[in-house]
Parts: sequence; C-alpha cells; structure tokens
Amino acid sequence: MWTLNELEREIDAVRARINQHRRALREYFVNRDEEIDLATVCAAAQEPLLFVGPPGTAKSDLVVKFVESLGLGERDYFEYMLTKFTEPGEILGPIDLEQLKQGRFVRRTAAKLPEARVAFLDEIFKSNSAILNTLLTIVNERKFYQDGEPTPVALRMLFAATNDIPEQSELDALADRFIVKIETRPVKDTHFTELIDAGIMNEVYRATEQRPWARGAASFDDFLKLKRFMDLTFAARGNGAADREQWFPAPVFAEFRRVVRTLETEDRVMVSDRKLVKLYKLLRTRAFLFHGGAVQTPDLALLAYVGNRRHEIPAVAEKVRALLNLDAT
Repeated sequence: MWTLNELEREIDAVRARINQHRRALREYFVNRDEEIDLATVCAAAQEPLLFVGPPGTAKSDLVVKFVESLGLGERDYFEYMLTKFTEPGEILGPIDLEQLKQGRFVRRTAAKLPEARVAFLDEIFKSNSAILNTLLTIVNERKFYQDGEPTPVALRMLFAATNDIPEQSELDALADRFIVKIETRPVKDTHFTELIDAGIMNEVYRATEQRPWARGAASFDDFLKLKRFMDLTFAARGNGAADREQWFPAPVFAEFRRVVRTLETEDRVMVSDRKLVKLYKLLRTRAFLFHGGAVQTPDLALLAYVGNRRHEIPAVAEKVRALLNLDAT
C-alpha cells in the first residue's frame, strides 16, 4: 500500500488525470456535468451515490461509461436490477452444494457483488428485507458473511438508482447510507437537438462496437491513490481541529454549520451524525480534487445533494444555492 511520502510526489499528477477524466466524460452526455462531477467526487471518496429519477435519464449509461473509462474488466463490475423477488444468491452468489454437504454455508461469489470493485444496483429500494440487510452490511462495513464468518468484499465504488425513495421506515437506514443523492431529470425540453445528436452517436458507437470513452485519462488506481492520500492526510493531522485549521477555514466551516442547521430547522431535512461526518470528508475530497486546497464556499454546493426524500431533493438544491449565493447549475 502506498505511503504518504510516495503519494505526495505524484498526487498533483493524480488530481490532474482525474479532473481531465471527468471533463472528457462530459462530452458523451447532454447536460449531465453535475451528475458526472458528483460521481467523480463520490468515487474518489469511496462513498455511495444514489441517482433519483425516471427511466431514460441516462442513469445506467452514465455509470457504465464511467466504469468502462477506468479500464476495468468484466468481473470488476457488477450490475443488477433489484425487485421484491430478488434472492440473495442473485447478488452474493449461489450456495456451494459441495460445501453444503459438509455442513458449511458458503457462496460461490465469482462474477457477483462480493468480488466486484464497482457496482451499480438499479431500483435499489424495490429489494426485499433479506437483500436490504445484506446491502447495509456491505455498504457500512464492506463485508458479508460466509458460513457465519465476516468476509471482506472488494467493493470500492457503489452507484445505485431509483425512480423514487419510498416513505417506509425500514428503508430509512439504507437511504441514509447514501450521503448524497442527485436527481436526474429529462433534458429534452431544454436540449432537444443536442439530445438527438448525442443519441444518434451513441447508436453509432453501439452498432460499430466503439467505446471512445474507454480511453480515460485516469485509471482505477488513480482513484484509489486519491482516497489513500486523503485518509493519510486525515491521519497525519491527528485530530479534527488540526485538520480544520489547515483545510477548512473558520468562516467556511461556519457557513457549513449554518446551512446544515437551516435545512434541519426550516426544511425538516434530517442530517444524521454519521452523515455530517461523511459530508465533512466529502467536502474535503471535493476541494482537494477540484482545486487542490482548503474548502471554499463554492465547495459547499455539495450540500445541495443532502435531501433524503424525492420531493426534498430539488427544494434542498435550490435552498442551498440561495443560502450560499451561488448560481444554479
């Protein structure tokens, strides 16, 4: 594993490659810069991202192109559409019958979620309680159970999609693990011609088996290096106060606190203790990735994605940008 000294020598080049990568990926979509930027930040921080929106709004296409642009192999990526009838074996792998004869409950995980480094789970909230409990353990602790023993999973990046976020208390725990959520809206009303042109090109790429986006500027290892660098930087400072002193100026931190409190008191948007800490790390990652320095007020635009329910997401985005006096994207 890379040391801080090793990473410090190349981290600027890593940042440059990832930023070039996200800008290049934008060329293959119409008006999806916001989604691509947020996906890049979440991938760099290894935090899950939830896309919320109707079918046909490029959710799966964005994830697939993002994964292919990193040069990953087929077994590194797992994609599945969940339903209430989905069984754990479809996600984790079937039971090994030979092992079962010996009294061991072991799954064959080849080509399934436990061995994937990147995953995309469509209609995630339509899954049943058995799947939900399994996903909670994987997202929280990056492990699942083989024959009663905790076993690490390879997962580093998780994307999920849903048409809606149901108002069911049993789903709250999983929904809260997605620290940020972004609404994907149709773009045909504002980008009619561009959408048709881009769609035709996508059809051409598919018919001729071309994937120009696969020549991405950044590699999967670049994202791992950035995450490792951020973790070691947190550790090097020793505590939160020291980290804030260098990387989160007091006036900007006060704005961070003000926005969160305003959303909770005026808009009844719950920000759990766990989410607050994760947001701090996401903000630090965004700031370092985008401009290589301390958190600035524009970085706080990431708070626009903290809405929990479908109806909250656009309202929170508008409120946060107004509180920070930022132009809407």
